[in-house]
Amino acid sequence: MASHFIPESNLLEYVLLDAPGHLLRRCHQLAVDLYTEEVGEDGPTPPQFALLLTVLQNPGLSQVDLVRHTGIDRSTVAEMVARLIKRGLLDRNRTVADRRTNALGVTEAGEAVLQRALPMVLKAQERTLAPLNDDDREELMRLLRLLSAVNAPAKPQLGATLPEAQIANK
Repeated sequence: MASHFIPESNLLEYVLLDAPGHLLRRCHQLAVDLYTEEVGEDGPTPPQFALLLTVLQNPGLSQVDLVRHTGIDRSTVAEMVARLIKRGLLDRNRTVADRRTNALGVTEAGEAVLQRALPMVLKAQERTLAPLNDDDREELMRLLRLLSAVNAPAKPQLGATLPEAQIANK
């Protein structure tokens, strides 16, 4: 079954601005640019913010669980965790139940970084959605949640399992 976005054989008919992946990448780049304008070069990057916030909201989370919660790949999470520990924003301790597993926590300095960044992150989010009215914003968010749930069935979504996410979006 051919997609209606892609002509079967004629590259001259291919419309890049009708390609979902291309549009998502452009929207992502816009969102990152707005985030960086608001948070600044010295603030946490979007993945750092996501990682720190997830650990703050789930104290004692393991790195494996952090991968599941954030959708950030395992090697990137490992590198980020190491850098954030070195910067004093995260700490890592062996769990009592399984001495092979590390439990992550946000330090006071890490929480302060999140507190400073939050108003700017919210402003960046608002700027990202500024062209849309309230109904369109809700629809976009519904569709983004649906796409992320459907296209990543092996990765549990924060706050909902795949069937719950699909049911909520019908």
